[in-house]
Amino acid sequence: MSELNPLTMTVELLGGLALFLYGMEKMTEGLKAAAGQQMNALLAKLTGNAVLGAITGAIVTAVIQSSSVTTVLVVGFVSAGIMTLVQSVGVIFGANVGTTVTAQIVAFNTTALAYPLIAIGFFMSFVWKQGVVRHYGAMLMGLGLIFYGMAAMGSAMAPLRTHEGFAELLQSLKNPVLGMLAGAVFTALVQSSSATIGLSVVMATQGLLSLPAGIAILFGAKIGTGITAILAAIGKPRDAKRAAAVHVLFNVLGAVIWLPFIAQLAGLAETVSPVAAHLEGVERLAEEVPRQIANAATIWATANTVFFLPFAGLFAKMAIRIIPDRPVEEKAIIRPRYLDDELIQVPSMALELARRELGHMAELTEGMLGKVRPVLESRDLGPLSQQHDRIVVLREALLSYLQQVGRAELNDAEADEHARVVAAIGEIENMSAALSYELIPLAQTLKEANTTPSKETTDLLERLFQTIQASAQSALRALVSQDETAAQTVVANRAAILKLTSEFHRQQAVRLAGNEPDRLLKLRVQLEILDRLRRLYSVAEHMAISILPRSVLVGELSAWSSTT
Repeated sequence: MSELNPLTMTVELLGGLALFLYGMEKMTEGLKAAAGQQMNALLAKLTGNAVLGAITGAIVTAVIQSSSVTTVLVVGFVSAGIMTLVQSVGVIFGANVGTTVTAQIVAFNTTALAYPLIAIGFFMSFVWKQGVVRHYGAMLMGLGLIFYGMAAMGSAMAPLRTHEGFAELLQSLKNPVLGMLAGAVFTALVQSSSATIGLSVVMATQGLLSLPAGIAILFGAKIGTGITAILAAIGKPRDAKRAAAVHVLFNVLGAVIWLPFIAQLAGLAETVSPVAAHLEGVERLAEEVPRQIANAATIWATANTVFFLPFAGLFAKMAIRIIPDRPVEEKAIIRPRYLDDELIQVPSMALELARRELGHMAELTEGMLGKVRPVLESRDLGPLSQQHDRIVVLREALLSYLQQVGRAELNDAEADEHARVVAAIGEIENMSAALSYELIPLAQTLKEANTTPSKETTDLLERLFQTIQASAQSALRALVSQDETAAQTVVANRAAILKLTSEFHRQQAVRLAGNEPDRLLKLRVQLEILDRLRRLYSVAEHMAISILPRSVLVGELSAWSSTT
């Protein structure tokens, strides 16, 4: 028996594990940045039922190599009302299948690929400072670090092949309960089931681990991810806690049900795995068992998903029973409807939620437009002022949210969208302020003057108000949806508003020449109404102009000039 150096082995093993975990993080970040938006769209579109949700969850997790990121996305979709809790259960089930891709990758003898992947990935990240190539470079470098970390762990554990004490320890792991406990504890410590499964594969490549023991460790690793999910859900929204509960239930039940059938699962994995008949003893185990463990992981996760999927509704009910709704005392005048702090780490999804909250602001502002006429008729100043206060609260919440999103590493498209949403927040708040600050004083003026305009003037102001109100509504729609057609409508309405304004001035000039006793007071009030309405249109026009391309805008203004 050769002498061991425990300190050297421990340092090398921990160093290799650190490289493996860092590589997983780099690969996940790179893939998330490069393909995150497409994965979000796939999740949102293909989760109409539990089966599609499971397939989609498996595909997305296999691509981004992180079931936790997939779960975060799912929680955000549930919070935003894009999918139901039952649909999210299917995605979580599928995510457990997707994570087994990691085991399949690390089961290959990939040591020779480590250096080339690290070098190519670094070169891509270093040369391309912007764009998607940089993110794919980070992904390749992360994959290379995973392979290098595995090689380092294998090298550190190689001397244990001939160590009798370690061989006796591994013999104890043939007891499935002890194997599960070891897998669960190690996963809870390193916060990664992929690392636990990767380490078991490394041990298998050294001929140190049998297939039944590897399967027991696999079961424990998946149970250990439940501990990670529970810790991650502390202090989070209820939907996040329910997603964690579903994750824990799935893995614990799956492990407990399969525990008596480890030998059968091992036999099935051996049947579908390649055989190294030309080798004997430890060398044969080292060649065959890594692939068998990876295949066992995939078979187990897939079988559990197929078996549990018909009971997705039951899992959702159990999660709601474990994490019930509680009435919350509403103290704030309004709360954001869509913003979810959990999704800040996924910028493309966070920006989508910010765009939805922008629509919420626009909805409230459009409600203010609907209150203008009642306010002017009743002289009651409260409704507009209260609505503007709500919009100010949403503005502050949105800006704070986007400030946090902006601290993440955004790709070019995400950075552009971030800037657009920030600018749009200010535009909508300006319209709300115009409605509040311009029309509230006008209502006060009408109340103090106590005058009633003639029928002709009332009809003309009504037509003008309807045109401006329609323009403001189109401007809000244009800003929220980036609708250039709606924006062009706003700019095109300028000619109609100028025509109505000229007609109004001619009408007032005729009345001024008359002999009505209060004509000067009426003229002052009606000119103030006209001025306030035109200012409102100016805000709407500015909103529309902000999203129109320069070429379209020049064409619109040229067309308007030729008609005036």
